[in-house]
Amino acid sequence: MAYLEKHYVTLLLTALYVGGCLYIGWYFKKKASQGVEGYYVAKREIPGWVISLAFFSTSASTNTYIGQAGKSFEYGLSWAWMGFIWTLFCIVSWQLLGPKMRFQTARLQSFTIPDYFHLRYKSNLAKSIRILSAVIILFATLWYMIGIAKGCAHVLTSVLDIPYGYGAFAIIAITCAYTIWGGMYSVLWTDAIQGIIMFGVAILMLMIPFLYAGGVDNLMESISTTDHMTKTGEPMKSGLVTFGELVSFLYILGIGLAVGMKQISEPKNLIRFYSVNNAKSMRFAMIWTPVFLGISLVCVMGLGALVHGMATSDEAAYLINDTDEVVGFMLDKFDNKWVNGICVAGLFAAGMSSLASVIIIVGTAFVKDIWHVIRPMPISKIIPRTKWFMALYCLLVYALTLYPMAGIVELTAFAGAVFAASFFPAIFGGLYLKWGTDLGAMASMVMGMIVNVVWRFGFRFEYEALKDVHEIIPAFLISLTTYVVVSLLSEKRKPDSKHLKLIFGGSDKIPTL
Repeated sequence: MAYLEKHYVTLLLTALYVGGCLYIGWYFKKKASQGVEGYYVAKREIPGWVISLAFFSTSASTNTYIGQAGKSFEYGLSWAWMGFIWTLFCIVSWQLLGPKMRFQTARLQSFTIPDYFHLRYKSNLAKSIRILSAVIILFATLWYMIGIAKGCAHVLTSVLDIPYGYGAFAIIAITCAYTIWGGMYSVLWTDAIQGIIMFGVAILMLMIPFLYAGGVDNLMESISTTDHMTKTGEPMKSGLVTFGELVSFLYILGIGLAVGMKQISEPKNLIRFYSVNNAKSMRFAMIWTPVFLGISLVCVMGLGALVHGMATSDEAAYLINDTDEVVGFMLDKFDNKWVNGICVAGLFAAGMSSLASVIIIVGTAFVKDIWHVIRPMPISKIIPRTKWFMALYCLLVYALTLYPMAGIVELTAFAGAVFAASFFPAIFGGLYLKWGTDLGAMASMVMGMIVNVVWRFGFRFEYEALKDVHEIIPAFLISLTTYVVVSLLSEKRKPDSKHLKLIFGGSDKIPTL
């Protein structure tokens, strides 16, 4: 009874939000099951405002609202530069990739990123590229989903006293259910609603430290002269408000690139372009998506630094070693039932929007881009098998979330690095470079994956001088160079002029797989 009295508002608001997501998934269940195009890309009939909010909400996940926000508790307001890097890549994604990807994937009748590679680089090697890219998706997405589930579970533990394992199971199970029911329809429409909630919650969370401290002047004076210690036991003093004092810009740049470049390379973001219904909607999303994302990032990226103004020395000494718990601590310390309820619903929205997006991506990658390619199946079996695989993959994610390999920021940044280095050269080359070849795409994917893994596990943490050089930097540069060099050396392998005319314009004939 005492528990319900303390948490009834948060439980009520969270239950209403979760119930709404489940209803949307159930509502679209019949429509999504009418065919592969409906389940995978919502028949390319989603309005621009929905796509815009969906792109924003899936880009700003619990990695942002919990992991990145909490990281500034350790690194200070310098960490807010991450927001500018991410917003820049959001603009690049919509201006450089969005319109061309929508145009080409519609002409090729592509439903997934791997099958785009297959159709674009049409050759005897294209099928292998499709399978390889699907394997990369399954590998990188696992890291990402663990990070997202970890963040949500920590918030539920801090605010509602729900054990970590139960919280992780709840967030994964609920998201898996409505994604399986409604496919891409439920993913996009719930993402849009989640985006609205997340936008408001970002502004609300920024206000909390200022309200607690009694105003802007009080809070800024408190954090600029703090006696709290760094991880190494040195006083922070003015480090929270001095650029580059607590963290090197090279590390900020590395993490910023790794996570920001997901917007120009990660399937869960790129697949949004497939579903836009027309050119007018595309123009709306091109303008407003960076606005939604940019404002939200400004609010949350430096939030952890401000929480120092709410923490005692003992509390700060604990949080500096587990920054994933900073946002939960802030809500618990502020202790306002309505604020907590709204923020927990928003943080749930941040996690569920990203989880739903990647759950459907892993299902399509395994069933349509690996299983169906190796051993073709009747079309009627594709959707049911996609649903079964999504459920099994979620069970694997839950098991690994109980024993996460790293913190939220590192988990999601590594996943982003793998996607950026492995996919961007092949995607950009496919959209813009007629001389890009299948061999160039294959070689760049292999090099991107290998350099990411080798740099992270063989070099970065073994040598002090390299610890701030994130794997995205060498992996992306080597992958991009590989694509260009190998494509030029294998120019004779580029698709024939008729196929290139179809891809880049000038033909109305559409091929099938």
